[in-house]
Amino acid sequence: MHRSIPDADGSDLTDGFAPHPPDAAERYRESRIFTERPLWHLLERAAADRAGADAVTDASLDGPRTFTYAELHTAALRRAAGFAEAGLRPGDRVILQQHNSAAFVVTLFGLLRAGVVPVMTLPAHRSAEIVHLAAGSGAVAYATEDGRRGYDHRELAAELCARVDTVHTVFVDGDPGPFTALPDADPAEVALPDPSEIDPDGPALFLISGGTTGLPKLIARTHNDYAYNARRSAEVAELSAADTYLVALPGAHNFPLCCPGILGMMTVGGHVVFTDDPSPDNTFDLIERYGVTVTALVPALAQVWCAATEWEPADISSLRLLQVGGAKLAEPDAVALDAALGDVVQQVFGMAEGLICYTRLDDPRELVHTVQGAPMSRYDEIRVVDEDGHDVPDGTEGELLVRGPYTIRGYYRADEHNLRSFTDDGYYRSGDKVRRLPSGHLAVTGRIKDTVVRAGENVAADDVEENLLAHRSIRQAAVIGLPDESLGEKICAVVVLSHEHPCGQTLDLRAVRDFLTDRGLASFKLPDMITVASSLPVTAVGKIDKAALRESLTKSS
Repeated sequence: MHRSIPDADGSDLTDGFAPHPPDAAERYRESRIFTERPLWHLLERAAADRAGADAVTDASLDGPRTFTYAELHTAALRRAAGFAEAGLRPGDRVILQQHNSAAFVVTLFGLLRAGVVPVMTLPAHRSAEIVHLAAGSGAVAYATEDGRRGYDHRELAAELCARVDTVHTVFVDGDPGPFTALPDADPAEVALPDPSEIDPDGPALFLISGGTTGLPKLIARTHNDYAYNARRSAEVAELSAADTYLVALPGAHNFPLCCPGILGMMTVGGHVVFTDDPSPDNTFDLIERYGVTVTALVPALAQVWCAATEWEPADISSLRLLQVGGAKLAEPDAVALDAALGDVVQQVFGMAEGLICYTRLDDPRELVHTVQGAPMSRYDEIRVVDEDGHDVPDGTEGELLVRGPYTIRGYYRADEHNLRSFTDDGYYRSGDKVRRLPSGHLAVTGRIKDTVVRAGENVAADDVEENLLAHRSIRQAAVIGLPDESLGEKICAVVVLSHEHPCGQTLDLRAVRDFLTDRGLASFKLPDMITVASSLPVTAVGKIDKAALRESLTKSS
């Protein structure tokens, strides 16, 4: 059942939301994987069971400071009361953009307890993405931070308010400037929604897509499905209250947020340590100081950590599980990590849209080194299909399709895109090319969608191309990914110059990157290299032949 909760501007949270079909949702409830409780309950239960235990430690720029579960629960309740007193209502959407810190998790749970739905954005996002996501979600507020980490989000906030009419409030962690400080109030004096009024099958929070086509899309994760995601991930990782998890990747990412990440640790009452500096000279010291047992990295960062074991003096022997995902981990890198750290690698392959695959802790190491994991839930429904949509035998490459209890049935308010991304019977077309082993493990072999996976971030080629074409010196642009040892793929822009480009001058990469930054493009989307061509090759149907470009540039590099 989906109760409509109008927000303060009168729009309905469930307008444009694609729920599970009633029969599927009922099946998941009967199987008890849907617990019918709001996501906030993860913290509430942990605070009841582990009140005096360490919950989160802020070892970022704001730290160090540690909250017990009781203290975190109290701080989140006060933040929820502050949001309610400031006029936020259940069903409202709020853009949340903060670096890794205790303030981030307090704000996240404060929004959840207030019945407000956070849109989880990354610190690297800039106005192009933030404005798009605020407008698409109907956000009424923006919760962010000041400029003490090098970028002043208050400037972005001013632009956001000017461009999106629904955003009427900005909350700032730190110096609020012309805006409002993150609010706190006495929960005994402010009415908060009864948890029973929150629809567990409705959106709890919005993740954002990797942006495989254009700007990122909104992914509505429900209270039921995301709590299951956290619990089941924690089971696969064999987490316990004795574990300490280091959040080294941006905490708003699905990977460190819920795979098992921050929320998975809440299900077992473990300790979460935040840092906003993932470099080995910082993180290795934190691993030694706090006895970190679990963390998650993208392959490019894992390579750096692996190399750093040769010179960093810190004792990191407490680390029992190093999850690597966000992009494919090459077999030699997996072998090298195990050799350096002691058989700790777990490959993770998943998507914010749902499906998460893990290698298991008892899998043979040679299997862990060569596959990207098996679906975490026996309720995941997997198909591998050819170009005509026909299922292929195990061992044959095809596109991965998936549906299940924690995989969405449609992007939020994106009907046209959903027609391309979902089958008529509800399978999500992942765009990933895989081979399935008889054991059920998946080996990722590539991508179907036009995406560059740079340092674990999915960068939509057409998003970068559209912004490049706004440059007066560029007439045509094609963005492709080229192999790179440290990034996995680097972003290469192949451009044809316009007649406005000064004759005889080269196209300056730095100037183009500055131009794109000024247009509000996130830093991880900026080209790593630019190649000027007299023309772009095309296919028989007149489309730019990116395969030919990639082959040519790979051979010449």
